[in-house]
Amino acid sequence: MLRRSLLGAVLAAPAVAQEVWPSRTVRLVVAFAAGGAADTAARTVGQKLGDILGQSVVIENRTGGNAVVAQGATMQAPKDGYTFLVDAANQLTNTPLMKDPPFDYRRDFLPVSQFCDFPQVIAVKQDFPAQTIQAFVAYLRANPGRVSYGTPPAAGMAHLAGEEFQRRLGVRMVHTPYRGGADAARDITAGIVDAVLITTNSVRAPVQAGKARILAVTSAQRVPTLPDVPTLAETVLPGYEMNDWNGVFAARGVPAEIIQRMSAAIAQACRDPSVRERMDAAGAIMVGSTPAEFAAFLERQRGPVEEVIRAAGITLG
Repeated sequence: MLRRSLLGAVLAAPAVAQEVWPSRTVRLVVAFAAGGAADTAARTVGQKLGDILGQSVVIENRTGGNAVVAQGATMQAPKDGYTFLVDAANQLTNTPLMKDPPFDYRRDFLPVSQFCDFPQVIAVKQDFPAQTIQAFVAYLRANPGRVSYGTPPAAGMAHLAGEEFQRRLGVRMVHTPYRGGADAARDITAGIVDAVLITTNSVRAPVQAGKARILAVTSAQRVPTLPDVPTLAETVLPGYEMNDWNGVFAARGVPAEIIQRMSAAIAQACRDPSVRERMDAAGAIMVGSTPAEFAAFLERQRGPVEEVIRAAGITLG
């Protein structure tokens, strides 16, 4: 009888362990610097996640190597559901950009939930002659290679969006990569670059200071916080949509049950009115998708992203 009781306890142990998750602090390893759009999303959603899960959620910024530093830290952590990665388009771009990618991104990282979309804008310095996106395109055609534009960073989604914009319209600008959106915003404020392609959140300061003007947004629909700004799709590039975004990934080996529970908690946090209020102000569109929905989104993005990289000859060097 004692042996049967012990055996029953051993067999029940995994189920008990799964039932009590999380029983301690959950860590979100963020592949981006503190203060940026991805960090803001992670901290805002993470705070609400802590309330939902009943445990602390800590943010750990691990930048460098095109997100490889953060990805490596996530892969090296125990696969027990207490370490997750907050990443973005690096999950799609690192494979075509790197000669020897450190990971098989389809296999090694499991989609948990997309936090949000970050629509991007094309903005010009205040004294730039073009007043509309149509006039901007006409100016580019009349002055090939004479207009500079900044994005954060090289080979990021903004860079890809700029290359696709040029490729489809047959125009050419001079690209200036920056470490982050704040750096690009600083230089358009100073008039060092003619234009920027950055998120709605990053462009706010130079616009409010009267140093920049927004000509168009890269999203398929107009942005609620910028209702008077047209989309590229409705003006000069039908079908164009190239937002920045971020989301949560788990390392391969984390139990599926924990991934599903984490995804459900993220979705609940993304629906929270206080989270939406703060992220709306940051220009984000909250998502909170399921693992299957996030995986489908990644697959839809993968082909077009790789095509832009190949067609534009973008490299990390």
